[in-house]
Order: sequence, then C-alpha cells, then structure tokens
Amino acid sequence: MALEVVLDTDVASGLFKRDLPPWLAGRLVGCRPAITFVTLAELNKWMHLRAWALPRRERLEQWMRPLPVLPGTPKVAHMWGEISAYAQWRGRPRPQNDAWIAACCLAFEMPLATLNVKGFADFVEYEGLVLLEP
Repeated sequence: MALEVVLDTDVASGLFKRDLPPWLAGRLVGCRPAITFVTLAELNKWMHLRAWALPRRERLEQWMRPLPVLPGTPKVAHMWGEISAYAQWRGRPRPQNDAWIAACCLAFEMPLATLNVKGFADFVEYEGLVLLEP
C-alpha cells in the first residue's frame, strides 16, 4: 500500500510548478498525496493575489481536484489548540497556518512533506509530527 503523505503548501506549489528538489520529488514517488484545508486556502489566495489568468487557475484547480483535502474537524481544532498553547508556553509560538497543518497531520496520523523543515521542527520534537525525510 502506498504511503499517504500530506503536502505542505510549499511542496504542493512546487509539484504544481514541477519545481521540487530532486530528493523530495524522489521521496514522493509512489506516495498518495493529500493536502489540508489550509493549503487549499493558501493556494487559492495566492492565485487571486497574483491575478492568475483563467487558464492557469483552471490548471491549478484541475491539478488539485484528485487530491484528498483533510478537513478542519473538531479533532483537528482540539489538536491545534493544544499544540499552539504548548508552543506558546515554550516561548516559541508558531505561525498559525503551520500549526493548523501540523494539527491536521497529527490528528489524521499522516507524515508531512515540507521544504520548511525548520518551521515544523518544534512540532517534530515536542508533538511527534513525522516529516518525510530525504
């Protein structure tokens, strides 16, 4: 069975643009990718901020269509509250969207593929988040 993996927004964007580092592209071969509701929102926001022409917007939407989207469930919300509070107690609050993505991965027990390893390091160390490594 193929490994299910959550794509961080940077990785989803890189896959769409066909611009990922070779080590990560190789690690994703044979995996079943998913995105979070946060990544869906961020990609949508960027598309509108950059005023993409209709053909490019349609290509992105077509590219995302088969990807499962992990929703913001009550379990995810509770996980977000917990890991955000712990990060703040440690004196290292994390960006909200990164915390939501980490909460989704933890709640659904799925690893994360990200180029922002440093940004998720605390979630790995303290919360047990699993990253797709080279």
